[in-house]
Formats: sequence, structure tokens, C-alpha cells
Amino acid sequence: MDDKEKEKEKEKHEGNDIEEEEENEEGNKRIVMLGPQVPLKEQLKLDKDDESLRRWKEQLLGQVDTEQLGETAEPEVKVMNLTILSPGRPDLVLPIPFQADEKGYAFALKDGSSYSFRFSFIVSNNIVSGLKYTNTVWKTGVRVENQKMMLGTFSPQLEPYVYEGEEETTPAGIFARGSYSAKLKFVDDDGKCYLEMSYYFEIRKEWPGAQ
Repeated sequence: MDDKEKEKEKEKHEGNDIEEEEENEEGNKRIVMLGPQVPLKEQLKLDKDDESLRRWKEQLLGQVDTEQLGETAEPEVKVMNLTILSPGRPDLVLPIPFQADEKGYAFALKDGSSYSFRFSFIVSNNIVSGLKYTNTVWKTGVRVENQKMMLGTFSPQLEPYVYEGEEETTPAGIFARGSYSAKLKFVDDDGKCYLEMSYYFEIRKEWPGAQ
């Protein structure tokens, strides 16, 4: 390999390096080079003959099926569905993306009722760090809610992860009823977006189908 080829190879690896800001004791920020991000499949093969390191990786990652890992270093997150839970009501499972009804609503809630959201999602290829979601809601153009929730860090696995949010209560009264618009978004610590979806829902006097 000549000098030009060596230089290109060096630039290729340096281009994959990850920069991270770190503060010293005086509060000044400096850039720390973490080195290139490599596929998890490749990481698991490193030092495979080191028994103690292998056990440590198993404790960190859990049971990862290496046959299901991709060759890319980028993690993938697929949000499968959203389930709406409300005491005394059957669970409403909504596949993602939502399918709107004839009025354009993804779902409807009764005013003054308790409810919570449950998400199911699958992580593949690599570890996703600092996965979080935001759900912003507007009524007649005015933002009325901006929910942000940190879900955590997840390793790849075949079975979906399940997250259930805290129970909340829909607003009550005639002025609370009507149409709402919303945007749901899933991102990680690196700012990679896995889902960004706009939808509409309705708050009404009674549950759908109630007599």
C-alpha cells in the first residue's frame, strides 16, 4: 500500500470517529474523540476467546441473537403499535402508522377519563442509547401539551420492548371537547429520528360506541 492509499484509509477511519463534548473541573468544554462506531456484530466477535469479557458482554447486552444483527453500525428502532389503556375499557391497540376513521381521527377519548399509553417497539442492529419520545398536542392552533419521556438504552433483541406511561386524565367540560392535532416523535441521544408522525384525535362526551 503506497502513501496515498494509507492516507485515504486513515481518513476513512477518522471520518467514522464520534465526537463528544466533556466538561473539565473548571466547567470548560472540550471535544473527546471516542473512536469509530462499529457494528455490534463485529464488537461481539472481538476478544471472543476471553471468557471473562464474554460473560461481561452477555450481562451488558442480555441474550442477543447474532444471526439477527445487521452489518451496519447504526441501530434501528421500529415502533410497532400504541395501546390506549383506560380502567373499565377494553384495550385499544393502534398499529403504527395510525389508520384514521371517516372523520380523520386516529382515536377518540371521553372527557374527564383516566387513560395511559403503552408502546411496543423493536431494536435491531446495535444498541440504541437514550431513546426518548415527545408527544405534542394542539387545539385550535394552541399548544396544550408537550410531553417528553426518556425511555432508556436498549440492546437488540427479537422480542419487542414494552413501555407503559403514567396514567393521565383527559380535560373535562364542553370547551375541552372537540378535535386535537398531535405529533409523536422518537429520537435517540445522537438526534437520530426513528418515528415522526402527525395525527388527529377527538375528545367527546362519551366513549365511542357508548349508548
